[in-house]
Amino acid sequence: MCGIFACHKHPEVHKFKPQALQLAKAVRHRGPDWSGNVTSNNTILTHERLSIVGIDSGAQPLVSEDGTIFLAVNGEIYNHRILRKQLKPEVTFKTHSDCEVILHLYPNHGINTPKLLDGMFSFVLYDSKNDRTIAARDPIGITSFYQGWSSKTPGAVYFASELKCLHPVCDKIISFPPGHIYDSATGKTTRYFEPIWWDPKIVPSTPVDYKLIRTTLEKSVRKRLMAEVPYGVLLSGGLDSSLIASIAARETAKAKAKAGVTNGSAIPHELVGIDDEDDSTVTALPELHSFSIGLPGSPDTVAAKKVAKYLGTVHHEFNFTLQEGLDALRDVIYHLESYDVTTIRASTPMYLLSRKIKALGVKMVLSGEGSDEIFGGYLYFVNAPSKEEFHGETIKRVKHLHLSDCLRANKSTAAWGVEARVPFLDKQFLEVSLNVDPAEKLITKERIEKFILRKAFDTSDEPDAKPYLPDEILWRQKEQFSDGVGYGWIDVLKDTAEKMVSDEQMKTPKPEWGNDAPDTKEAYWYRCMFDEQFPAQCAPTVMRWTPMWSKVTDPSGRAVSTHIAKYDQ
Repeated sequence: MCGIFACHKHPEVHKFKPQALQLAKAVRHRGPDWSGNVTSNNTILTHERLSIVGIDSGAQPLVSEDGTIFLAVNGEIYNHRILRKQLKPEVTFKTHSDCEVILHLYPNHGINTPKLLDGMFSFVLYDSKNDRTIAARDPIGITSFYQGWSSKTPGAVYFASELKCLHPVCDKIISFPPGHIYDSATGKTTRYFEPIWWDPKIVPSTPVDYKLIRTTLEKSVRKRLMAEVPYGVLLSGGLDSSLIASIAARETAKAKAKAGVTNGSAIPHELVGIDDEDDSTVTALPELHSFSIGLPGSPDTVAAKKVAKYLGTVHHEFNFTLQEGLDALRDVIYHLESYDVTTIRASTPMYLLSRKIKALGVKMVLSGEGSDEIFGGYLYFVNAPSKEEFHGETIKRVKHLHLSDCLRANKSTAAWGVEARVPFLDKQFLEVSLNVDPAEKLITKERIEKFILRKAFDTSDEPDAKPYLPDEILWRQKEQFSDGVGYGWIDVLKDTAEKMVSDEQMKTPKPEWGNDAPDTKEAYWYRCMFDEQFPAQCAPTVMRWTPMWSKVTDPSGRAVSTHIAKYDQ
């Protein structure tokens, strides 16, 4: 992950530049490797870089050959090698960066450029000839991105990877909508991402194709191994992260065999990434590390250890104490820029783990976000009244991922200069999995949650195939990440909140909270810590995660009646 701060049409851009560089510094944790900026006309782009691809040549902002187009990007373009081949022969690339392809697509494709990209990204591009800025965000909002305006500088538009860059200068801020592009030439923000599944009222009837689900997810993981640095996988021991780890282990082994290297030695390469000729990917350092965290003896770390041993990854297990988790809360909220209970609960161990990962020299990890939204994996889905409502809820959850799990995965890791990639949210995989008849996804007495995903990777009827995972993992019941790290974590948060917030405070919430007043002491506690660090204009960017079809408001999986705890804490 990198960090962006930009302003289009600032009335005094040269006077503003020193402040702009300070605002950009607020996201240097996202990109600790290098800083860059460019000012042209009344527009300034700044960039804080985390180098993973094109590490020796991809400093940003990138500049076109004629010096008229400038680009700052946060993200990865997985199909950049394919796109490079489609460009005219006279196009000259100055770097090995996967992001440079955007610079060369823009002159011919304009605001349609994002449609051609397969990846996770937020970018701001400035065309100085036409005094035009375009800004876009990936289809699901895997990368964090915000847009702001200031009554002090009417006509100026601000963009940043995080709120903390914008609130000192903007009095209106929005979370930039995923799958959209802003064009200063019209002042409009339009949706470029238009998949078949977007309308929740259109309920698909396509029968499940288990083989297609398997091969599409495998290809998604393969794309995301594009790197010139050591990489790993976040392994909770649950179904989603374990499947991603299993596929990554297989693809890493293939990369080693194809290059004829052993023990993670560097593979000679020019450009890393997926290629259209043989559907393979090039990664520079093929050695898979896995990482898990939890309280001592927690469900996740026990299961993760079993998975890592089965897959043969280089496994790193970390424990944290309840006090260490509590001590980190304020910093977690600062980096998350959220007061949502579910997000904070799950982000704290992820934030602590990311620091350990960075200390080991790993910059990129694969993670399992998105599966529960796609397949209706949260335990409350058992209460869905019909397949139509089940489907509508999955679409809503996917559309809101940028405010919940994607926000958590992005910001918890970026806080320490680590990049999280999420294979389940691949465009092609979404197209396949969200167009399955939702009747196939319903949770019944005969079918555990995410049955079709489990079945897709069940090789019991393939006698010659090596199983992707042991059955005890493949068919393990869902744990919310905040539960799986150890049930004591949720309990200590509730107990501490009980001491920090009085009954009187709960009865008299702050007037400025309006209709968004917290309904528990834990939520009240988090909201106060948020308000201490962020002004009022930041609050509308936060969404609170609550389960549907349940009288229980606590988002923990344990609070749902279908959950059967298999571990005693």
